[in-house]
Amino acid sequence: MKQGSVVWLTGISGAGKTTIAEAIHAQAKPYLPELVLIDGDVIRDLFGAGLGFHEAARHEQIGRIQRLARMLAEQGLVVLVAALYAHPDLLAWNRANLPGYVEVYVNTPLPLVQSRDVKGLYAKAAAGAMPNVVGLDIPWHAPAAPDLVIDGNAGETPQQSAARVIAVVPRLQAAMMGGGR
Repeated sequence: MKQGSVVWLTGISGAGKTTIAEAIHAQAKPYLPELVLIDGDVIRDLFGAGLGFHEAARHEQIGRIQRLARMLAEQGLVVLVAALYAHPDLLAWNRANLPGYVEVYVNTPLPLVQSRDVKGLYAKAAAGAMPNVVGLDIPWHAPAAPDLVIDGNAGETPQQSAARVIAVVPRLQAAMMGGGR
């Protein structure tokens, strides 16, 4: 069995993490059946609504995702993770503990994500109806040394960004070139 790997996409809410991860999944899954996608919002829903959004809860949420990603990668799967909170200690843990780890920073400026506001998160925060928003009242820690930076302001399509990620992940690249299995 081939060793698994974890591709960790991070960025502020609305940066495009999930959209890019879904594009990677759509492009690569037909060639790599052992590819799985973990989205932070889906994991939060899966474990129930008991976990809040304050900083300690976000730390716990990422811990859940980290442990799940490691378990799956240790079974030979290629794991795509789209997760918001990126505290330096958590990213350092990823590098030390996740096999085949590749860190992708989706760097989209706050004003741009606020203008898109797909989930209505930033409007609620501006109205005082939603506290604990990363990048506003919880500090955003941009990754110090990601393996790849996607400029969310560059105008790339999700498919173009996905192709860039695939190009830097050996298992994904091999699968797309016919050697994935």
